[in-house]
Amino acid sequence: MTAEPLALYVHWPFCVSKCPYCDFNSHVRSDIDQDEWREALLADLAHEARLLPDRTLTSIFFGGGTPSLMEPTTVGGIIDSARRHWRAADDIEITLEANPNSVEADRFADLASAGVNRLSLGLQSFEDKNLAFLGRAHSAAEGQRALDLAQGHFERVSFDLIYALPGETQADWSATLDRALSRGTSHLSLYQLTIEPGTRFASMVAKSEFEPLDSDEAAELYEVTASRTQTADIPSYEVSNYARAGHESRHNLTYWRYGDYAGIGPGAHGRRLGQRTARHRKPENFLSGLKRNGHGIVEEEPLEPSEAADEALVMGLRLSEGIEPERLSLRFGRPVVDHRAVERLIESGHLEQHGARLRATPAGRLVLDRVLAEIAAT
Repeated sequence: MTAEPLALYVHWPFCVSKCPYCDFNSHVRSDIDQDEWREALLADLAHEARLLPDRTLTSIFFGGGTPSLMEPTTVGGIIDSARRHWRAADDIEITLEANPNSVEADRFADLASAGVNRLSLGLQSFEDKNLAFLGRAHSAAEGQRALDLAQGHFERVSFDLIYALPGETQADWSATLDRALSRGTSHLSLYQLTIEPGTRFASMVAKSEFEPLDSDEAAELYEVTASRTQTADIPSYEVSNYARAGHESRHNLTYWRYGDYAGIGPGAHGRRLGQRTARHRKPENFLSGLKRNGHGIVEEEPLEPSEAADEALVMGLRLSEGIEPERLSLRFGRPVVDHRAVERLIESGHLEQHGARLRATPAGRLVLDRVLAEIAAT
């Protein structure tokens, strides 16, 4: 019998500065004790491993924050420990998110030696003026150098870009896509700028310091993105992610396909054994909880079948492959979709059915939140 697969998420909460669009759990600290944090993460990992014996580890993802600020010895120690706790799949994917700053890029060779085989690079833009608007600490030239270095050191490289910036036109974004698609990477994450509550951008918009791009114009840029990437043979496999066949992020597919994943580190979320888990967000509180309890968990709650079914629906329809409603209904013991609503949206061209599989059409993806709200079983 094959051991049930498992993904591991490791959250490194520290950043050099806070980007104005970011609502992730990130903290600026002037002094970080790498030894203390390595031991803390290893202890948190050991707690999850005790609860999840006899699993096959299919992926490890170092997210943040800025994981490329971690010492390579810390990264390597976590990878080695995870391999000791679980059987690693032969093709295990080990991803680390990195910023293109020169100091961090100079660590790429050591990170590859530590076991990282996939790098996700936060370029965000090729233009200095856009990087300044986004509050990024690197220049366009540093971004290009970092991408060159990454492609020389890692088996697989992805990079992020943010579009639908204020005043951005189709011509602007098409030129950016030309550059992105010419770089030869097999995976791109292309995110529309969203103004998240509680961020500095939200405050700036409230004060009329800038005006976000009109939603119709943003939708047009999304359609351009879908068309151009499809033509380049790097089609969308998720709302904001594009990859050549076989180069999708296996780790993120675990999330979207509603598989089990353990989450360790400050603010990390996990889903395992029918439970949701959350760690203390503030680094100092995480360390205090770890000393008291042997783990950093602040929340550990069973997932009700109705809640789990809704989550699986929401995440699964983000994927181009869609979902199998009947399989999910059997898994959660309840209907996942309202079939009459599904039929209406198939007729309207927002959903399509292929055998047992249901997926959103391009028109449906543009209004996915509305589609999900309409078809979710009550």
